[in-house]
Amino acid sequence: MAKYRYVHVSFWQDAKVLEEMTPEDKYFYIYLLTNPNTTQIGIYQITKKQMAFELGYSIESINSLVERFENVHKVIKYNPQTREIALLNWGKYNLIKGGKPVLDCIEKELMEVKDTSLIGLVARKIPNESIRELFLRYANDTSYDTYHDTLDDTSTIRTTLSGEKEKQKEKKYYYPGDNDDIVEVLQFYQANIGVLAPVVGESIEYWCEDLSPELVREAIKRAATNNVRRWSYIEEILKNWKDNNVTTVEEAMSLDAKWKNKKDETAIRPAHQPLKNVNFLF
Repeated sequence: MAKYRYVHVSFWQDAKVLEEMTPEDKYFYIYLLTNPNTTQIGIYQITKKQMAFELGYSIESINSLVERFENVHKVIKYNPQTREIALLNWGKYNLIKGGKPVLDCIEKELMEVKDTSLIGLVARKIPNESIRELFLRYANDTSYDTYHDTLDDTSTIRTTLSGEKEKQKEKKYYYPGDNDDIVEVLQFYQANIGVLAPVVGESIEYWCEDLSPELVREAIKRAATNNVRRWSYIEEILKNWKDNNVTTVEEAMSLDAKWKNKKDETAIRPAHQPLKNVNFLF
């Protein structure tokens, strides 16, 4: 049976890819996303020797690339003990739609992962709640909130939370990271909209990374100004900006002006001007 892997076209427009990655980095990243060992969950076993053979690189070059992608680009995590690699942004584009057949396939692959801390790392970027919950169940609730202090600690494999982390576990697994900009947006939401539900907190973090904390803050501000305290309303604003390739608050304001001008032009159309493509039935 043939296997296909999808690479979103926005890959080539991503700021990190455009500004930070060399041509060699881009080639290596595409390989990590599409090689025959890849799985539906974005975690798979592969040796550095295999990478070197398939890419035609030396082991030294592969070691350098893996280290750069882990510590500089921060888009993968590689466990040399289990020979497993996790693509940290995989869920952002590949784990969007759920359904029983998809969940069954995902669960089967999750059961085969040896280093379950990798599961929690991938779960951070999954927008689909049902898929994310399934990931977290197999992650044993560990790595999702201990991303930074357990990155190089293989003892976290199949461990459990304790103390304060057990209390956070009861909050349906939402643990804000240490990004100050995102934390500020979360606090802004609580101050202007209301109580921060776990699923909303996760969505806010997702949108901050997908667009920017500044745009998410602006969307929250607009909802508060209009006295609309629903996350769905805020998310619709964000989706509209994403569909229109808005990347800054200034561009959002320019889009507002564009729509306002279009609306004004429609409003001042002469009353006698005929409407096109309208059939009148008498």
